[in-house]
Amino acid sequence: MKKIFTVFIFFIIVSAGSISAQDTLEISLQDFIDLGIENSGQIKYEKTNVDLAENRVDLAKDQRILPSLSFRSEHALVPGVTSPGNFPEEQIYLDPNAKNDWDKIGVFNRMRISGVQPVFTWGSINKAVSAAQEAVKATEFEFQAKKEDLEVRLYELYYSYVLALEIERLLKDAEDKIDKIEKSLDDAQEDGEDIDETDVYKFKVFKAQFGIQKAEVDESLVFVKQTWQYLLRNENGNVYTPSVRYLDPLSSQLSSLDYYQSSAFLNRNELRGINTGKEALVKYIDYQKAQNLPGLYLGFTATFASTPIRPRQPNPFISTPENTLNTAVGLTIRQNLNFFQANTQLERVKIELKKMDYLSEAAKDGILLEVNQAYQKAAVAEVKVDKTDEALLTTKQWLRMEQQDYDFGIGEVKDLIDAMKMELELRLKEKESIFEFNTSMAKLNNAAGIPLHLLQQND
Repeated sequence: MKKIFTVFIFFIIVSAGSISAQDTLEISLQDFIDLGIENSGQIKYEKTNVDLAENRVDLAKDQRILPSLSFRSEHALVPGVTSPGNFPEEQIYLDPNAKNDWDKIGVFNRMRISGVQPVFTWGSINKAVSAAQEAVKATEFEFQAKKEDLEVRLYELYYSYVLALEIERLLKDAEDKIDKIEKSLDDAQEDGEDIDETDVYKFKVFKAQFGIQKAEVDESLVFVKQTWQYLLRNENGNVYTPSVRYLDPLSSQLSSLDYYQSSAFLNRNELRGINTGKEALVKYIDYQKAQNLPGLYLGFTATFASTPIRPRQPNPFISTPENTLNTAVGLTIRQNLNFFQANTQLERVKIELKKMDYLSEAAKDGILLEVNQAYQKAAVAEVKVDKTDEALLTTKQWLRMEQQDYDFGIGEVKDLIDAMKMELELRLKEKESIFEFNTSMAKLNNAAGIPLHLLQQND
């Protein structure tokens, strides 16, 4: 019985471990970005601007077919009619003494439908549709710019997790080395060897400083994990970790500053949105001009009324609104006579167009400054990666020499600690420099209007 119970407990433990493993999933950079964008409230908000712009296109298209169509019904209680002269029902209108008969009450029903169909409007409707479609394109460019900014932030967050994992491994390795040195010092003191107390104190200070670094990294990793959990929230409650485990510098090389500046002016979606917005305003001006010209419209109306308690009078010169069926179709010319208001509205749109020209110039100035700053940071980060790698290589040789001297009993503890400290600092700095370079390149490409996935292809 005891054996069966033990097997049962083991089965539960294995099953629980299997379920836990299923809940923790590795995720690639692109999947992380896609899922982060999908869950982003900001992106959902920006997408509504595109939806509203597309809705305005539909509204403009709806003006092509029966832009004005209405239906109205009327219902009431009315009295009957009596003829003291005993005129026939169809001739009661001839009886001068005819009057309402309140002893008889009936229901009055009348329904009317009317509509207007444009026939010739100087192409104003098509121009309105064209202007609205250009506005959709401008809004889509703005939306894409917001989306690309978020992609870069998600790129940085993804590799923040990778950096934290890298540093965690480095500190774990350093911790093992520190433990070995501490054990060597303890053994030497127990064996009565002559150990400089200054070296012992220096080691203790180094170990305490190392503990501070380790605590900072642990807290940073907790923060990154919590941020990931929020951004990648899902119904299944899955926990994600990066599929990339090692932080390596991008193989991409910096091009010239002119290249990035030219690319920004050609490819930045903000500038594309402004230029497309200007096209929309130009077409909207054409629409306003066409609206101020006389237009030809076809109008129609139909009315049906029924009141059974009242007889219909079949005389074309006598109106019987309680019982009738009539229709009317005709052409009409509409002309806006508010010329001053129309001209003021047109001038307003022209001012908006001029404003867009100034906005384009201001955007170019801002983009140029953004590219220059991003290029400077990327260039400095690239130098840091190269120089840190050179310094780390030299420090590793130094540490190897000090370790060998210490193992043979001819080295000083303080020299070994100095070498180890320098090697640890440079290894940490190397990873931080790689992270800075990779993210700087991502920001530079974004500032230049270069899609992020092109950078990833070189990763």
